[in-house]
Amino acid sequence: MVTKNEFPVMEYDDDNDSIVNPFSWNLEPFTTDKLIITFFPDVMKDLLEKNQLELERHFTGENPVDIYRFKDMPDVMITLGYVGCPACAGNLECFAACGATKVMFCGGGGVLDKNIKVGELLVVEGAIRDEGFSYKYIKPSRYIYSDRKISDKITSCLDERKIPYIKGITWTTDAMFRETKALVEQRKLEGAKIVEMEQAGCIAIAQYRNFDYGAIIYGGDDVSQDEWDTRSWDKRQGIRYNLVMLCRDLVKAF
Repeated sequence: MVTKNEFPVMEYDDDNDSIVNPFSWNLEPFTTDKLIITFFPDVMKDLLEKNQLELERHFTGENPVDIYRFKDMPDVMITLGYVGCPACAGNLECFAACGATKVMFCGGGGVLDKNIKVGELLVVEGAIRDEGFSYKYIKPSRYIYSDRKISDKITSCLDERKIPYIKGITWTTDAMFRETKALVEQRKLEGAKIVEMEQAGCIAIAQYRNFDYGAIIYGGDDVSQDEWDTRSWDKRQGIRYNLVMLCRDLVKAF
C-alpha cells in the first residue's frame, strides 16, 4: 500500500513486488558471496596491470559492470562503484541477486570538519538521507543506520591492527554542487562527519535485501571552509591501495 505524501519522494510503498526485479531474473550465482565496492579506479587499474585479478562476471548494458576476483584470495570479489545511489546501490541490488551477502564499501568523501585529516578513516555508522533512492526501500526517516554488529566487527579488526579511525554518520546527497555553507553547517550539527553520495542507498538495500554491509570512507577534500580545498585527496595512492587490501580482510570477518 502506498503511503501518500505531498512530496513524491516521501511516498513509500510496502508492496515487495516490483515490475522490474533482479531477484526474479534467475541470475547465475557468483562463485563467492564476498564483495568489495571501491571508488578507487587507480587501484583497480594497478591490480589489473599487475595481473592480480581475474574476471568473475561481466554485466552488459548501457552502463556495463565488471566484477573481478582476487587471484590470491578467490573468495573475495571486487568491483568499481558507480557514483550516486541509483547507480551504486542499484547495482548492489543486482549483486545481491547474484548471491553477494557480505559487502564492504571503501571510498573517499568530503570532510565537514577540517580537523579530519586526509586519509583518516571513518567507519560508517549511518547516514542522513538527503537523497531520493533510499525512500523507495525503507520508510521515510531522517537517518538510516548501519548494522551495529557489522560496524563492531570492523572496529574490532581495526583495533587489533592498531589502525586509527573515527566512527560516525555521513551526509548522503544527490547534489554535489549544492553543498552550501548553511547546509554544511546544519549537517555537521546533526552529527555528519563526511559528505558523500551513496551510503544511504547502500545501507537501505542491505536492510531491504537482508545482507551484511559495512563501509569505510577516508577523509578527502575539505568542504568545511569558505573555499573548497581538494587537498589532492584523489592522489593518495598509498592510502587508497592499503584501504582496499584492508577491506579484503574485513569482508571475510563478517
